[in-house]
Amino acid sequence: MGIDGPLKAIIRPAQADDVAALALVAQATFLEAYAGLVQVADMIAHCEAQNSVQAFRSAMAEGARTWLVEAETTGAPLGFALLTKSALPDPRPGDIELKRIYLLDRCKGQGLANVLLETVVAAAADYQRLVLGTNRDNARALAFYRKSGFKIIGTRNFTVGHEVFDDYILAKSLEQS
Repeated sequence: MGIDGPLKAIIRPAQADDVAALALVAQATFLEAYAGLVQVADMIAHCEAQNSVQAFRSAMAEGARTWLVEAETTGAPLGFALLTKSALPDPRPGDIELKRIYLLDRCKGQGLANVLLETVVAAAADYQRLVLGTNRDNARALAFYRKSGFKIIGTRNFTVGHEVFDDYILAKSLEQS
Protein backbone atom coordinates (compact mmCIF):
# COMPACT_ATOMS: atom_id res chain seq x y z
CA MET A 1 0.00 0.00 0.00
CA GLY A 2 1.49 3.37 -1.02
CA ILE A 3 1.35 6.46 1.16
CA ASP A 4 1.57 9.92 -0.37
CA GLY A 5 2.94 12.79 1.65
CA PRO A 6 6.25 14.58 2.14
CA LEU A 7 7.87 11.17 2.51
CA LYS A 8 6.47 8.65 0.06
CA ALA A 9 6.28 5.21 1.64
CA ILE A 10 4.99 1.72 1.01
CA ILE A 11 3.54 -0.62 3.65
CA ARG A 12 3.71 -4.29 2.77
CA PRO A 13 3.67 -7.68 4.46
CA ALA A 14 7.22 -8.66 5.35
CA GLN A 15 8.68 -11.85 3.95
CA ALA A 16 11.40 -14.15 5.26
CA ASP A 17 14.04 -12.29 3.24
CA ASP A 18 13.08 -9.02 4.97
CA VAL A 19 14.40 -10.01 8.40
CA ALA A 20 17.59 -7.92 8.08
CA ALA A 21 15.56 -4.79 7.21
CA LEU A 22 13.14 -5.52 10.06
CA ALA A 23 16.01 -5.94 12.52
CA LEU A 24 17.65 -2.72 11.34
CA VAL A 25 14.54 -0.57 11.73
CA ALA A 26 13.56 -2.31 14.99
CA GLN A 27 16.95 -1.52 16.51
CA ALA A 28 16.90 2.07 15.22
CA THR A 29 13.40 2.78 16.54
CA PHE A 30 14.18 1.12 19.87
CA LEU A 31 17.25 3.34 20.18
CA GLU A 32 15.12 6.42 19.42
CA ALA A 33 12.53 5.37 22.00
CA TYR A 34 14.85 4.38 24.85
CA ALA A 35 18.08 6.38 24.38
CA GLY A 36 18.79 8.20 27.60
CA LEU A 37 16.48 5.92 29.59
CA VAL A 38 18.43 2.66 29.45
CA GLN A 39 22.12 1.84 29.85
CA VAL A 40 23.83 1.07 26.54
CA ALA A 41 24.75 -2.51 27.54
CA ASP A 42 21.11 -3.22 28.44
CA MET A 43 19.94 -1.66 25.18
CA ILE A 44 22.35 -3.78 23.13
CA ALA A 45 21.37 -6.96 24.98
CA HIS A 46 17.68 -6.22 24.49
CA CYS A 47 18.13 -5.58 20.78
CA GLU A 48 20.15 -8.77 20.37
CA ALA A 49 17.38 -10.76 22.06
CA GLN A 50 14.28 -9.01 20.70
CA ASN A 51 15.22 -7.05 17.57
CA SER A 52 17.80 -9.22 15.84
CA VAL A 53 17.59 -11.03 12.52
CA GLN A 54 17.24 -14.29 14.45
CA ALA A 55 14.48 -12.89 16.68
CA PHE A 56 12.44 -11.89 13.63
CA ARG A 57 13.19 -15.18 11.90
CA SER A 58 11.97 -17.08 14.99
CA ALA A 59 8.85 -14.93 15.43
CA MET A 60 7.87 -15.42 11.79
CA ALA A 61 8.50 -19.18 12.04
CA GLU A 62 6.14 -19.23 15.05
CA GLY A 63 3.38 -17.55 13.04
CA ALA A 64 3.92 -13.85 13.77
CA ARG A 65 2.78 -11.51 11.03
CA THR A 66 4.94 -8.53 10.19
CA TRP A 67 4.65 -5.46 8.00
CA LEU A 68 7.46 -3.33 6.73
CA VAL A 69 7.22 0.39 6.00
CA GLU A 70 9.69 1.34 3.28
CA ALA A 71 10.72 4.52 1.50
CA GLU A 72 9.14 4.28 -1.94
CA THR A 73 12.20 5.44 -3.85
CA THR A 74 15.00 3.63 -1.99
CA GLY A 75 13.37 0.75 -0.15
CA ALA A 76 14.96 1.95 3.11
CA PRO A 77 13.08 0.60 6.15
CA LEU A 78 11.17 3.33 7.97
CA GLY A 79 9.04 1.32 10.39
CA PHE A 80 7.33 -1.96 11.07
CA ALA A 81 4.54 -3.74 12.92
CA LEU A 82 4.58 -7.18 14.54
CA LEU A 83 1.37 -9.08 15.33
CA THR A 84 1.60 -12.19 17.55
CA LYS A 85 -0.29 -14.47 19.88
CA SER A 86 -0.84 -12.47 23.07
CA ALA A 87 1.80 -12.78 25.76
CA LEU A 88 0.32 -9.99 27.88
CA PRO A 89 -1.08 -10.72 31.36
CA ASP A 90 -4.62 -12.12 31.51
CA PRO A 91 -5.21 -12.80 27.82
CA ARG A 92 -8.72 -13.67 26.71
CA PRO A 93 -9.62 -16.20 24.06
CA GLY A 94 -9.83 -14.24 20.84
CA ASP A 95 -7.00 -11.82 21.74
CA ILE A 96 -4.14 -11.03 19.39
CA GLU A 97 -1.27 -8.79 20.39
CA LEU A 98 0.24 -5.91 18.50
CA LYS A 99 3.65 -6.71 19.93
CA ARG A 100 5.37 -3.79 18.25
CA ILE A 101 4.51 -0.88 16.00
CA TYR A 102 7.26 1.64 15.41
CA LEU A 103 8.19 4.33 12.92
CA LEU A 104 11.39 6.32 12.75
CA ASP A 105 10.87 9.72 14.37
CA ARG A 106 11.32 11.52 11.04
CA CYS A 107 8.28 9.62 9.69
CA LYS A 108 5.86 10.60 12.43
CA GLY A 109 3.08 13.09 11.81
CA GLN A 110 2.59 12.08 8.17
CA GLY A 111 -0.28 9.62 8.53
CA LEU A 112 1.91 6.52 8.23
CA ALA A 113 1.07 5.29 11.73
CA ASN A 114 -2.66 5.46 10.98
CA VAL A 115 -2.30 3.46 7.79
CA LEU A 116 0.03 0.94 9.43
CA LEU A 117 -2.39 0.43 12.32
CA GLU A 118 -5.35 0.12 9.93
CA THR A 119 -3.39 -2.55 8.04
CA VAL A 120 -2.81 -4.50 11.25
CA VAL A 121 -6.45 -4.15 12.36
CA ALA A 122 -7.66 -5.46 8.99
CA ALA A 123 -5.31 -8.45 9.30
CA ALA A 124 -6.60 -9.18 12.82
CA ALA A 125 -10.27 -9.15 11.80
CA ASP A 126 -10.74 -12.82 12.72
CA TYR A 127 -9.94 -12.03 16.36
CA GLN A 128 -12.14 -10.40 18.98
CA ARG A 129 -9.66 -7.98 20.49
CA LEU A 130 -6.34 -6.35 19.59
CA VAL A 131 -4.17 -5.79 22.68
CA LEU A 132 -0.86 -4.03 23.22
CA GLY A 133 1.40 -2.63 25.89
CA THR A 134 2.89 0.86 25.88
CA ASN A 135 4.82 2.96 28.34
CA ARG A 136 2.46 4.96 30.52
CA ASP A 137 4.71 8.02 30.13
CA ASN A 138 4.52 7.97 26.32
CA ALA A 139 1.84 10.63 25.90
CA ARG A 140 2.11 10.68 22.11
CA ALA A 141 1.54 6.92 21.79
CA LEU A 142 -1.29 6.95 24.31
CA ALA A 143 -3.05 9.77 22.46
CA PHE A 144 -2.64 7.89 19.16
CA TYR A 145 -4.04 4.66 20.61
CA ARG A 146 -6.98 6.40 22.30
CA LYS A 147 -7.82 8.21 19.05
CA SER A 148 -7.68 4.79 17.33
CA GLY A 149 -10.24 3.27 19.72
CA PHE A 150 -8.02 1.59 22.31
CA LYS A 151 -8.91 1.64 26.01
CA ILE A 152 -6.66 1.00 29.01
CA ILE A 153 -7.47 -2.41 30.51
CA GLY A 154 -4.54 -3.04 32.83
CA THR A 155 -0.85 -2.59 33.59
CA ARG A 156 2.40 -4.51 33.33
CA ASN A 157 6.09 -4.05 33.94
CA PHE A 158 8.36 -3.93 30.90
CA THR A 159 11.99 -4.68 31.72
CA VAL A 160 14.97 -3.66 29.65
CA GLY A 161 18.10 -4.86 31.41
CA HIS A 162 18.11 -3.21 34.81
CA GLU A 163 15.34 -0.73 34.09
CA VAL A 164 11.69 -1.49 34.76
CA PHE A 165 9.07 0.58 32.96
CA ASP A 166 5.42 0.87 33.90
CA ASP A 167 3.23 0.10 30.92
CA TYR A 168 -0.45 0.31 30.27
CA ILE A 169 -2.14 -2.58 28.54
CA LEU A 170 -4.64 -1.34 25.98
CA ALA A 171 -7.30 -3.15 23.99
CA LYS A 172 -9.45 -2.42 20.96
CA SER A 173 -12.52 -4.48 20.24
CA LEU A 174 -12.47 -6.02 16.77
CA GLU A 175 -15.97 -7.47 16.97
CA GLN A 176 -18.33 -6.21 14.31
CA SER A 177 -21.33 -4.35 15.73
